[in-house]
Amino acid sequence: MTNQPENLNQLNIEISEETAEGTYANLAIITHSHAEFVVDFVNVMPGAPKSKVKSRIIMTPFHAKRLMKAMIDNVQKFEAANGNIQDLEAVEIPFNFGGPTAEA
Repeated sequence: MTNQPENLNQLNIEISEETAEGTYANLAIITHSHAEFVVDFVNVMPGAPKSKVKSRIIMTPFHAKRLMKAMIDNVQKFEAANGNIQDLEAVEIPFNFGGPTAEA
């Protein structure tokens, strides 16, 4: 008999307070090469002519596909509990989000 932990698949993940607060993004730009996927998360402000990438996540194609499947599963669960999410491709949204034009 070996002295191994009972649950070998358990993963202990810690998160800092700053990271736990999260970063808002309303745009994701996804690019890829043969070896990796790059997802840039951006917060586009209404009327602002310029935005900055708030976070960049780089992952292998394997993990990108796992993330895609997890997102599909979670969206399906969300819609089952809360109703369908309106697809933005079916809605005309002005690029300035209807807000005033930003001025400096």
